[in-house]
Formats: sequence, C-alpha cells, structure tokens
Amino acid sequence: MTTTIAFIGLGNMGGPMAINLQKAGFKVCATDLSSDARARVAEAGVCVVDSAAQAIEGAEVVISMLPASHHVEGLYLGKDGLLAQLDTSVRVIDCSTIAPESARKVAKAAAEKGISLIDAPVSGGTAGATNATLTFIVGGDLDAFEAAKPLLAAMGKNIFHAGGHGAGQVAKVCNNMLLAIHMIGSAEALNLGVSLGLDASVLSDIMKQSSGDNWSLQKYNPMPGVMDGVPASRDYSGGFGTDLMLKDLGLASDAALGAQAPIPLGGLARQLYAVHSAGGSGGLDFSSIVRMLQKA
Repeated sequence: MTTTIAFIGLGNMGGPMAINLQKAGFKVCATDLSSDARARVAEAGVCVVDSAAQAIEGAEVVISMLPASHHVEGLYLGKDGLLAQLDTSVRVIDCSTIAPESARKVAKAAAEKGISLIDAPVSGGTAGATNATLTFIVGGDLDAFEAAKPLLAAMGKNIFHAGGHGAGQVAKVCNNMLLAIHMIGSAEALNLGVSLGLDASVLSDIMKQSSGDNWSLQKYNPMPGVMDGVPASRDYSGGFGTDLMLKDLGLASDAALGAQAPIPLGGLARQLYAVHSAGGSGGLDFSSIVRMLQKA
C-alpha cells in the first residue's frame, strides 16, 4: 500500500525533496505559501494544494521543510496548528533547520497528543536535494527513526540518528557553522591566489589534492567558471541563501552561549555574513561571500 505524504514547504530544498518522494512511488500532496514554488512542483507531476490544512487530508505522514523556528512553531502549535488537527496515527518529520529548543518544544507538544515526531534537518545543498543524495541528521525516538528511514532514503543517501529530540538540530547547527567557516576560508584562499595571478581552476585542483581540501572546494566552489552546476556558475542564484546561513550562525551563537562553549571562528563567520547580507547579498547563495573579498 502506498504511503500518503503531506509535504509542506517547497523552496529550493523542499521542492526537489517532494518531487523525489513522488518519483520513489509515494503519494505526495504538497503546499507552500508561494504560488511560484507550488507551480514548479506541480510541473513535475506532484499534487499541489493551497494550504497545509488541505495537504494533510488523508495523509499518513507529514513532512515539513521551513525556513526558521517561528515558522515551524506557527505551523504545528496552538489551537489552529497542525498538531490539533492530526490523528495520532500520523507521523511527523520536520526537516527544517531550527533551534534545538524549538524542536524539543514541538516534539513535546506532539508527544502530549500521542503523535510521533522527529527532527530531521538535512545537509547536502540544493544539488543533494535534486539528486536525492542528502544527509539526514535525525533527533527523536529510535522506533520513529526506523519507521522514517524508507521515506528519508527516497530523498537522501546518508541517514544518521544523532540522539533524542533536538539532537538532529544540534548536529546540524555544528555542521553549518563549520560549513560557513570553510566556505569563507576557501573563498579567501582562492581570491588570494587569483589576486597573485593564479588560475582559480588550477588552484582549486591543487588544494583539493592537498591539506586544504574541504567540501566547499569539492562540491560547491565559490569562484565563477570553476565548477558547473553550482550557484557560482549562475551568478549565485538559487542554492542556500546568505540570510539562511546567517540565521543558522545565529542559532550556533545562541546554542554556544547557552552551553558556555567558545566559538571564535563561528562568531567571526557570523559577523562576515551579517556584513555581506547588509550589503544587499542576503538573497544570494552563501558562496557569494567571495564577492566581499574581490577587488571593486
């Protein structure tokens, strides 16, 4: 019997994820506040409706992929939230990147209503979402994790159980802080090399085979003309927005403050992305940070 899924949130990540679930044979009914986002997914043959309330009708699983904590809490909590409307047989998977305490708050509310919920933020970028090679980092009960694995496997290649509720968000915040740091470092090194007369492609190949190798160089090069299919090759459109990275660095900063754990490089990365965003690049992919370093 085909599992029926309500998918809520069809942005650069959520749209391809919903499409891959449909391709894998699941019955998907999707929605987003953006009519353009709904139209893109509808073109791929996915059932699209105008509201979350419509999407969850008859659903056995609800998957959400939203920008921030307040969006997730707004969707699920309160007398008009989805948790008040869902049957206890429905399983919930939230793939948004949000504050760990928000994930725990929503999970607690779900448990009080007898609803199974896990946090399952993702890593892998828009290419991973499109190619169904995402990494899922899951927090929640082990039984709920095992039940969700067939669905997650339709959208990703690596699936980890990080621990209890909120643990997926903790791991994701740590990962994205490191991503921001090595993206800035890669952009800085490449820009220095180009400024000194090296070819960006040649320098990238050298560093990928040397001690400076990292994911940004391998999969997401920030320099235009070096790598096909990445945001740098399309004027930094699409991808993972600067403002979203800034949001995640804020989550890391808040978590570090609560844990009294020093993050000097994470704090500096947050400042640099804040300056980049304030300069009008908030909607561009986060790899566009290289533009801050380039000569005017």
